[in-house]
Amino acid sequence: MLHTKTFIWTLIFFGAAASLEVKVTPSYSEISVGQSKFFLCEVDTDTQEIDWYLPSGEKISPNRPDISITLSDRISTLIIYNADLDKAGVYRCVARSGDSEAQGTINVTIFQQLEIKNAPSPQEFTEGDTASIVCDVVASPPPVVTWRHKGIRVRAENDVRYKILNNNHLQIRGIRKSDEGTYVCEGRVMVRGEISLMPVDVIVNVFPTIRIRQAEVNATADMSQPVILACDADGSPEPTVTWTRNKIVLENGNKYSFNEDGSEMTIKGIIKLDESEYVCTARNKAGQQEKEISLKVFVKPKITYLENLTTSELEEQVMLTCEALGDPTPTITWSFGSHVFTEGESDLHNRIYQSADGHVVVRSDARVSSLTLKTVQYSDAGEYLCTARNAVGQEADVAHLEVRYAPKIQGAVTVYTWEGNSANISCEVLAHPAASVAWFRDGLPLPSSNGTSVRLFSTATASYLEVTPESQSDFGSYNCTATNAIGTESKEFLLIQAEVPSSPSLTKVEAFSGSARLEFQEPEAGGGVPVLRYRLEWRQAGRGRWDSKLYEVLEAGGPSALTIGGLKPDTHYEVKMYAINGKGEGDSSQLLAFVTEPVREPSAPRLEAQLQPAGNALRVSWTKQDDGGSPITHYIVSYKAKLASNWRPEIRLPSGSEFVVLHGLDWNTEYNVYVVAENRRGQSQPATLALRTAPAPTAAPGTARWHSRHPLPCHPEPDPLGFNSAASTNHAGLGVSDPRGAQPTQLPAWGLTGEGERELQP
Repeated sequence: MLHTKTFIWTLIFFGAAASLEVKVTPSYSEISVGQSKFFLCEVDTDTQEIDWYLPSGEKISPNRPDISITLSDRISTLIIYNADLDKAGVYRCVARSGDSEAQGTINVTIFQQLEIKNAPSPQEFTEGDTASIVCDVVASPPPVVTWRHKGIRVRAENDVRYKILNNNHLQIRGIRKSDEGTYVCEGRVMVRGEISLMPVDVIVNVFPTIRIRQAEVNATADMSQPVILACDADGSPEPTVTWTRNKIVLENGNKYSFNEDGSEMTIKGIIKLDESEYVCTARNKAGQQEKEISLKVFVKPKITYLENLTTSELEEQVMLTCEALGDPTPTITWSFGSHVFTEGESDLHNRIYQSADGHVVVRSDARVSSLTLKTVQYSDAGEYLCTARNAVGQEADVAHLEVRYAPKIQGAVTVYTWEGNSANISCEVLAHPAASVAWFRDGLPLPSSNGTSVRLFSTATASYLEVTPESQSDFGSYNCTATNAIGTESKEFLLIQAEVPSSPSLTKVEAFSGSARLEFQEPEAGGGVPVLRYRLEWRQAGRGRWDSKLYEVLEAGGPSALTIGGLKPDTHYEVKMYAINGKGEGDSSQLLAFVTEPVREPSAPRLEAQLQPAGNALRVSWTKQDDGGSPITHYIVSYKAKLASNWRPEIRLPSGSEFVVLHGLDWNTEYNVYVVAENRRGQSQPATLALRTAPAPTAAPGTARWHSRHPLPCHPEPDPLGFNSAASTNHAGLGVSDPRGAQPTQLPAWGLTGEGERELQP
């Protein structure tokens, strides 16, 4: 702070001679700091010398840069340049002439005009700091300085954070972002009515902060997919974001790319080498902050070593090795066919698997697994699958184990046939490398040059000896010998004369009015060859000739029950049974007697149903069961939608009918269908089924559609009575659900009941 120094001196005249006078003009002067001003010292007579003296009493030399003196005639001029406060005071002008001396004085007052010298704008601070807003106001006398923010005077007494310092600077402790804005510094000098003000823009910079979205990011290598690391930075001014790895700044390019503000870094083509710690740094004027993001790169398993091996049977041991890389370290399993040899299954601590018989041992250590086969068998040959797995995937590869072994002969040792019937003796050979096969009888190779009953056929894995016995001498032992580079094996096969089967035994008969169902047990001895057919003979008990019927055995094991028809109601019968094989017919079973039922209503037919391609048409087929001793005269068909209250008009069809097609049904609707067989004694119990039609299709544009509102029965053959079955339809309808007046049981879709009960496949 500048202070004005004012010196007031009075004008004193000295001199012996009254004639020497000195006059200084002006006699008083005020100068503003920085101004320049001159003063005149005039002597009334000629004088030899005129000098000026500073307020300190020091004579002013004529060569000073800040004060100059010039003399012209009897006038000396004093010039003060760029006055400052130190120049204030009483200046003396002394004139000398001979022995005479006189002086004059001038009181120079210097004051500081009100001025704001140093108030830079903007002034920047960091949030939280103690800020001093600079505004240097100078004046003499000292000025009064005030501060305003947002038009309101800052009063330190109202907010302890504010303080006006001795140098009139405004101090704000713990400055906040909300303190940012324009402050007005104002200075006043009351005695002169001076006022000056200066706006100062204050900027509060906020230290950067970083919010990372994920501290740890996981990625999978070699997937051709990028990974994004992200850190969101806040601060004022908005911070710039850079990324580093191992203290090296990462730049935009083929490997790395950044979004506009740098907060997201994309790493392309992730590989295992990209696994690292990445540092995100946010910087602004207030400072910088950094956060670390860890990128963990997982690697799918990769099998790096697996080789095919060749060994020989009964070798002490052979070892397959599988190596795999991956992160996490993969676990390795072996499998052979459907069997999996699991690591650690037997010994969790040492990660060892051993089969119960000790034949297979699997050991694993880190990324290597070995499968050891002890005392190798020919059955060990094949593909061994090595599978490496970890949390991100798996890879599998196959090792081929080739086992060289001597021939092994398989096949049925005993073969049955009879004279004149060809039989194949199969010599199935397992060998590696492939074996040559030779046949012998009585030490002589076959076929012989003079024999016509033997022929040879071969495939890649078997040799077949076809023998057609011409006499008893062709039966007996035949030798098959197989040889390869490893060894030889021989096997004897027996060709045995077949016999006729023993007699079957009838165990049960279920008699109806016009038919009977017979249950039986197969012959205890088949004669060495399969039973091909059975023959039944029956007649009225104790009289007449025998009726006979053959039944073919179409499947292995054959039937366990047979049915005979055309019987008379309420009649005694006796029946016997024979088994037949290729050699011939065996003895008959014991006689079994039974009595047919009196004439009655027929049994319910056996039903099948099938949706037609249209989807809203249903084909219902039936198979006749027992007719009750009286021929079937009609089949009666009734149907309705399950939720409908009334049945559609019944359809009466001739006895030769086997199916009916129901057209024009509602879409996606469940229907109940009943079929009744009728003879002269009455009607059977209804056979029933339930079936749902298909959902309605989307009609193609321009497709013509026709719906038959009446069902059209169809026949595989012409009506044996010569009637058109469609014309025989009775449209009178049924008033109840059952032609007999009994309400039938409701069944689920696709189900059937009655004697013809079975399951339908949709």
